[in-house]
Amino acid sequence: MLLSARQRQELVNYLLDSQKQQNNPADSPFAISETNIVQTVIDKPFTEIHMGDLYFCQEQRLVCIGEQVIKLTAKEFDILALLITHPKRVFTYELIMELVWNEDYSLYSRKAVNNHVSNLRRKLKTTPGSPDYIKSVIGVGYKFEVL
Repeated sequence: MLLSARQRQELVNYLLDSQKQQNNPADSPFAISETNIVQTVIDKPFTEIHMGDLYFCQEQRLVCIGEQVIKLTAKEFDILALLITHPKRVFTYELIMELVWNEDYSLYSRKAVNNHVSNLRRKLKTTPGSPDYIKSVIGVGYKFEVL
């Protein structure tokens, strides 16, 4: 569930390449036809989350508040996807870096995560009375929560 569409496709490609490299792919435990994998991905229902006025669809990479579409950068969307699909779970800065950037977190500072989350919060706050969906856990990281 934490894999993005690109990551899922890379996994599929890896499995298919592994299968092609086998001498007799039919005997392989990884003998999966490409058609079956693609069909499985296509047939899966959308990951949609509704929380009050907030609508989130992972496959369409769509976020709306009320009738307003919220335009997010790729990293902002990926951070939101990570947090919203695991509500109330606290993600450390390092874990967000590892799961969203897919790189060693020591190459970046916490400031990179802070900046993206700050921009994300600003975009989700469409009206002064709208809830703060992303909560800070001081010194640790962030979580998604609607009170």
